[in-house]
Amino acid sequence: MTCDDTGFLVELPSSVQRIVSLVPSLTESVAVTAPGALVGATDWCSHPADLDVRRVKGTKNPAIEVIRDLAPDLVLANAEENRAADVDALRAAGLCVWVTFPTTVPEALVSLERMLRACGLGRPDWLEAATDAWSEPWAGPRTRAVIPIWRRPWMAVGSGTFTGDLLSRLGVDNVLADHAERYPKVDLGALPEHDLVVLPDEPYLFTPSDGPEAFAKPSACVSGRHLTWYGPSLAEARTVLLEQLGAASTAGS
Repeated sequence: MTCDDTGFLVELPSSVQRIVSLVPSLTESVAVTAPGALVGATDWCSHPADLDVRRVKGTKNPAIEVIRDLAPDLVLANAEENRAADVDALRAAGLCVWVTFPTTVPEALVSLERMLRACGLGRPDWLEAATDAWSEPWAGPRTRAVIPIWRRPWMAVGSGTFTGDLLSRLGVDNVLADHAERYPKVDLGALPEHDLVVLPDEPYLFTPSDGPEAFAKPSACVSGRHLTWYGPSLAEARTVLLEQLGAASTAGS
């Protein structure tokens, strides 16, 4: 018996051969580490590109019956991505569920290793590379940013998020980091003073022609996978995001 990220005591099976993942980044983590172990994933699980498993609907509306029929040894979920009611329903159906919930980059690296261990897997090379990539603290200039995640209504990254922590390690401070909510609705006319707007391409698909026009400050359109996912993408996220943020800084100068 061991506790997942939420403190829930999980009785792991002696052998994990069949895994269903309800989190895109965890799907990629398992698929890259142990090809063939995954038997099910959500419709939103887009990496690896050649992933060929049974789809079990979305992160917020998983098909419980389909998952149960797949007879997984372990189901992977996340406290933010997946609803507690669905996790409870899976457990009530007799399935073993492991829930992750990292809110910082260091927590994500530890959480990934623990999750993979729960799957009966060792520490992969990509996790070693990700750990190395994020080992050096940021020593450059800092900027203040708003990080929208949705429009109609406008919503942004608030307090206690993995995304906010990751950006802080790239010299970008979230001006809503002290907000009472993790993902608040925002009034664009009442935002705190900021220098930059960071626009990821998920969950809302912000693009150079959809998003930047709403702000007076320079905008950086960045990869949502590298900004919000914790998994193999972390090995290259620092380089990718610094290039995208740097391009915005150059364009705005």
